Amino acid sequence: MTKENQKKPEGEHGKRVLELTINGKKYEWNQQYIIGAEIRRLGSIPTDDEIFLAVKKPWEDEPISDDKQVNLARPEIEHFYSKAKEVVIIVNGTPHKWAKEKISVKEVIILAFGRYIDKPTMVYTVAYEDGPKQNPEGSMFAGQEVFVKHKMIFNATATDKS
Repeated sequence: MTKENQKKPEGEHGKRVLELTINGKKYEWNQQYIIGAEIRRLGSIPTDDEIFLAVKKPWEDEPISDDKQVNLARPEIEHFYSKAKEVVIIVNGTPHKWAKEKISVKEVIILAFGRYIDKPTMVYTVAYEDGPKQNPEGSMFAGQEVFVKHKMIFNATATDKS
């Protein structure tokens, strides 16, 4: 085991100190377990970013939710990293990557038609389905935003009543 991978046996006041990294920066923790919310706070990770525990190949890195508990007393230092959430939404049958927590009517229209025409005779309608628990399905109106989730479906129409 390399020196970098060794845990420190004791820190101040005789308590065992465990090391971890968050986005490449080293931290110390004096408890055997840490939860995602504590990792988020310690590493100043925004609430809309996802946290992952780096896992050796061939396994996938493990997503760490705010209430997920991780054992830091394993043989090697745990390496955590964060990244902005990105989902794929389906707009008029076409997949689009989306990195924000919400989407507005205007943003859906731009994804659907390439632009948003703001004039009194232009009428847009947006219906959605397979959404998150906050808004599982429905219709959107001008100025409204809804929460998004992976593979959420939007159907947009544009009518010029001139």
